[in-house]
This record gives sequence, C-alpha cells and structure tokens, in this order.
Amino acid sequence: MIYGQLREYFSRLIEDRGWREEAIRVRARPLTAEEAIGTPKDGDYPLLKGKERLMEAQFREARGQAYADQFGDFEGSLQEITELELTDNFHRAVFISSLNAVMRSLNLIEGTVHCRDREPEECGRALDEYLLGKFGRPERAVLVGHQPRLLEALAARCRVRAVDLDPENIGRTRSGVVIEPPEDIGELIEWADLLLVTGTTIVNGTIELFLGLKKPVIFYGVTIAGPAHILNLNRFCARGH
Repeated sequence: MIYGQLREYFSRLIEDRGWREEAIRVRARPLTAEEAIGTPKDGDYPLLKGKERLMEAQFREARGQAYADQFGDFEGSLQEITELELTDNFHRAVFISSLNAVMRSLNLIEGTVHCRDREPEECGRALDEYLLGKFGRPERAVLVGHQPRLLEALAARCRVRAVDLDPENIGRTRSGVVIEPPEDIGELIEWADLLLVTGTTIVNGTIELFLGLKKPVIFYGVTIAGPAHILNLNRFCARGH
C-alpha cells in the first residue's frame, strides 16, 4: 500500500533529523471557506459549498494542507503523527497535511497552501499551457473531482468527461459537461487519453485506481504535494503558496 511508503518516508525524514523524540507539536484544524480560499469571483467551489474543508498542519514556520470531508482538531508529536492508523479520511488528512508541512519546512516541496481570491481562476488559465507543454493536445480528457475552473479549461480544449463523489453534482451539467457518478470510473479511465485527478484521492483512499495506468495521469491541488514528490507523480498546482 502506498500509505506504507508514505509512512516509511515520513518516519525516516524525522528520524534522520532527530525530530522523532523532540517535543515538537503539530496542530491540524479545519479552515473556514474564507480562510482557505478567500473571496473568488465565482461561488461554485466545493469549499464554499461546505462539502469539504482544508485541514491545516503548522510545523515551525511552514503550513501544509489537505482537503477532507471529515474534519476536526488534532494535536500531537511528529512521532504520533507517523503512528496514526490511516483507516479513515480524518486521520489520513491529519497525516497528509502534517507530511506536507514538514516537507515544506525543509523546502522539499512547494504549493502546500491553497490559492485564494482570483488565483483559482488564474490556475484554470494556466492549465492549458501546462498540458500543451507536457502532454500536447489530448483528444479525450477526464476530470476526477469537480474543480470548476479546471473543468472550464478542459472543456475549451478537448472532449471532456467529469466524475465527482458529491451527489449534488452528479447528473448536473457544468461547463457543458454532465457530471457522472463514481460507479462509472472504470469506463471513464478506458475512454480517456489523459486524466486530471484531484489530489484528495490520497485522503479518501481511492488514489490507487489511478496509479500505474498506461496513459498520462496528473494529480492537482495542494493535498497531493508531498505524496506526489515521494511517489514521483505528475502534479499540477499553478497558484498554490
């Protein structure tokens, strides 16, 4: 399991620096929508609809975030973080946000804090340049997780299908695309030339569906920052801080 790889990396990281036994405290808390994303022009982001929150871990001067649909407070040592049972979305979000914060403190990764205000819109515009530079022009793309500006960008450049876990999105048309249910994911993977996948899959436990595919897979967002570095995954996050 990839969580074993991440745990091993995290444990080795803090052990090599003598941080395992130190009384270093890490706190993760759910951010309000305004704290996390500010006031973007459009109000159709999952954070603004209250479906998810960003868990934020703070380690020294660094911050790391992770999307979660189960949220609350957690405080503990780094060693306790590495020993968490990663069997639910809350504990995985605490672990991933903490991993992101520690790796950010060591300048191993960037973009661990969500973009704000007009930056999500800028991120959507940056996607086209990113795809063209790395993958050319795919004919068929699938967006996993409803990110409105990324869906708009994909729909403007190729045939696109989208899938989401939120029942309120499923069956609705967004940017000319009908949002499909998660049960369709196998067929969508077969159909796609390229997949753009929310980094939240590392928290909700579905990421392994998208690993080892014989087609380009790009994970997007702040949540996947540390895991993408460790697992050598493609990651897009144009305006993260």
